[in-house]
Amino acid sequence: MIIRTTTYARAGLIGNPSDGYFGRTISFSVRNFSAKITLYESPELEIKLHTNDRLMFRSMQHLVDDIKFSGYYGGIRLIKAAIKKFYEYCLENEIELEQANFTILYDSNVPLRVGLAGSSAIITSIMKALMQFYGVEVEKPVLANLILSVEVDELGISAGLQDRVIQVYENMVYMDFDRQYMEEYGYGMYEYLEPEVLPNFYVAYSDDLSEGTEVFHNNIRQRYDNGDRQVHEAMQEFAEITNQFRDALLAGNISIMNMLINRNFNLRASIYKISKRNWDMINCARNLGASSKFCGSGGAIVGIYKDENMYQRLEIEMKNIRARVIKPIIFEEQPDEEGEQL
Repeated sequence: MIIRTTTYARAGLIGNPSDGYFGRTISFSVRNFSAKITLYESPELEIKLHTNDRLMFRSMQHLVDDIKFSGYYGGIRLIKAAIKKFYEYCLENEIELEQANFTILYDSNVPLRVGLAGSSAIITSIMKALMQFYGVEVEKPVLANLILSVEVDELGISAGLQDRVIQVYENMVYMDFDRQYMEEYGYGMYEYLEPEVLPNFYVAYSDDLSEGTEVFHNNIRQRYDNGDRQVHEAMQEFAEITNQFRDALLAGNISIMNMLINRNFNLRASIYKISKRNWDMINCARNLGASSKFCGSGGAIVGIYKDENMYQRLEIEMKNIRARVIKPIIFEEQPDEEGEQL
């Protein structure tokens, strides 16, 4: 039996980064990119290397460039950590696993380290494959927590639940991480959003802006834990912005959504240090009349464009600053009655 699982990239549409601070967010799937896992039974447990885990280089410069782009460990550390946490979860919950080994390999076309949740996409696909292989069921909100624990507990990466929730649930999800609810249940309140009409969302990203989430978030976490008033007030406002955006989204109020997207980023810039290259992408979009904010921790932005003419101008201007623009595929395309794609 060969098991194949797929998890999509995601864009943090509004409210981030408050998901790690008892806030609220809305995220959506970016089906243009995905991480895939192939798993099949084998005599021994084997992890196959991906091209991102190369151990042979043309030169020392090539090695250094690879480390800057992919980090020291590629996807292997993600696979090892995910398997370990899955095994421990089953032990803690007295779930007996069949004595069977497997070979596992991954593939991903999610742009690396630009805030599109490529790492958590790999981990999510691993968890789904292991669950299927061993016949284990884990409820969605619990699964999102388990995936987060791989990065936070095993790998020491500062992260929030947003990425894992949207990658488990898919499509578009409103998330409320109310402290009291979280402390009682261990996870947040998650609600699918299905607006009658979607705004013209775009996502733009630049590979040369890659920076790991563990680097980006550390200082804010320390300031929050130390009771920094500015950070606490910002996280509360992110949460309020999210509720306002949800209302505007369901009502189809584009002008309010544009205003809130821009406000979200401006608020973020008031507490985070933003690099010039990231500002270039933000301003490139805004100068053309589109709204813009980070999808995650930098390197990719999301916003709303007015029409096809504006989108074409976005493509041209983003290319001039070494960035790419896509129209995100959020919902799975449904076949019509004759089996053709709508």
